[in-house]
Formats: sequence, structure tokens, C-alpha cells
Amino acid sequence: MSMPSSALNSQSAMIGSKKLLSIDLLAPIRQWMDNFEINDPTIAHRFARFIPSQCPFERNVNFLGRTLFHIPPLCKLNPLYEQMVGLRFRSLCYLADTCGEDIQAYL
Repeated sequence: MSMPSSALNSQSAMIGSKKLLSIDLLAPIRQWMDNFEINDPTIAHRFARFIPSQCPFERNVNFLGRTLFHIPPLCKLNPLYEQMVGLRFRSLCYLADTCGEDIQAYL
């Protein structure tokens, strides 16, 4: 049983409208962060200083020497986590490779 061409067109329009509903609102920010070039030592130092190397929210809650519970790293819930880690990495690479600086203080 074949469908009439008008039915096929209405289905493709529906599929097209569903695609419009699933637009990633953070895509422009992600793209900007991924394409941001580090070419200034001051900016590289700021990114390396302000973007932590480890998730600052991960904790073990201890009481009287015993671990009561563990708070897992919540940074992965951040929708821009990968881009921030990439910015920090590119900043450290710029400082080490281009500027020839020691980056041990940031590790």
C-alpha cells in the first residue's frame, strides 16, 4: 500500500518541524568556545587560573575519621564542561609551547 505524495510531503514537514524543536540553544556558545584562539598570555593565564583542573564540587564528607558519604563530581552536568576543559587545555598549551612558561603552578 503506497502513500499519496501529499501525505509524504506532510510527513516530511512534520519531521522538519520536529527538527526545528530540537535546536541546541548552546550551540553558538559551544562553537565560539571551541574556535576561540588563545594568542595573548594574559588571557591564557586567566583561563588557566579560573577554570579548575578538577571538579571543585567532588567531596568526601567525613565525621570522626569515617567517610559518611561521597558527593560525586557534578561538573559533567555543566553543558559547557567539555568546552571549558578545552579552553583550559589550549591556554596551558599556549603558555608552555608558545610562551615557554612553566605551567606546573596550574597543574
